[in-house]
Amino acid sequence: MHRSLWRDFDWLLLIFTLVIIGLGVVMIHSADPWSNSACPGTIPCAGRQLLYALVGLAILFVVAAMDYRFLRSLGWLAYAGAVGLLVAVLSIGTVSGGSQRWLDLGFLPAQPSEIVKLLLVIALAKYMADIDMRRLRHVVISLILTVVPMALIYQQPDLGTALSLIFIWLVMAFVAGMRVFHLSMLGLTAGLALPLALASLEGYMRDRIALFLDPARDPLGSSFSVTQALIAVGSGGWLGRGYTSGTQSQLRFLRVRHTDFIFSVLAEELGFVGALILFALLASLILRIVRTAHLARDDFGRLVAVGIATVVLFQAFINIGVNINLLPATGMPLPFFSYGGSSLMTLLMALGLVQSIVMRRPRAFEF
Repeated sequence: MHRSLWRDFDWLLLIFTLVIIGLGVVMIHSADPWSNSACPGTIPCAGRQLLYALVGLAILFVVAAMDYRFLRSLGWLAYAGAVGLLVAVLSIGTVSGGSQRWLDLGFLPAQPSEIVKLLLVIALAKYMADIDMRRLRHVVISLILTVVPMALIYQQPDLGTALSLIFIWLVMAFVAGMRVFHLSMLGLTAGLALPLALASLEGYMRDRIALFLDPARDPLGSSFSVTQALIAVGSGGWLGRGYTSGTQSQLRFLRVRHTDFIFSVLAEELGFVGALILFALLASLILRIVRTAHLARDDFGRLVAVGIATVVLFQAFINIGVNINLLPATGMPLPFFSYGGSSLMTLLMALGLVQSIVMRRPRAFEF
């Protein structure tokens, strides 16, 4: 690789990423102390997250060194790989907590739905860059391509991740040139099909919606975690109770505090100011990815960057929305912040792809 390419490496994007990961590791350590870690084995959750980050950063630089345009020719292979992984999960996946979402690789339990998001972004970017998205036929075909992995993920069941795929498609299709009239037609069709979709939801999914609408319905049961999250966020005040001094997290009233509800730990211990800092970091990171989409030399690179920005934005919005009870509970991780090897390493791989795009932008865009 020519050395001059590294001059265009987006160091600000990397800095924002490292700060978010570092803050996440610190909060995971508070939520899950080494003396009594929820993670099996001798390495606590915070230590594992740090190892995942180091591996992910190595992957980031390897992917950045590759020419992203090579992936355009592998778009259909990426799609086949995504569908194959999801079929494998439903066939031989590990069942945990009533869901079949994991593949046991021995050294690392992997959640394929995380990498599927990136593979689908690549496949959709290849398809949309090659055709005219102003034609309804191509809009429908691209939607079908999205619905197949979406349906497989729903079967795990994982409604949150399934919905993220349709949101990724929607943003990418709009950027690719989908007409507002076609979008309106699809929206009307979706609205008419909504009662049928709600009727087909799994029982636990309907329960989560009911609890979201009425949190006091089962305060000591199904809504316990959301209630404790609200208490944690509300008790943090402006500056928080202090690091490792949050009552809801340290006394373990807050469940899955190092994963789904890590934002509540941050808000309780570092307060509103700490939450604002995290918002600013995430917003800055997303804007740097959007900047890459603007600088991309071709439609494929532009759409890949848009898709990756959408993944980060959607996951952050859903996770934080659940923590403050603006949305029904779902297991969506907070990007680069929640504990989880599959999510963190996939996102870092995605950022490597973003770096590859920005490093190969036309020289006229240099600033």
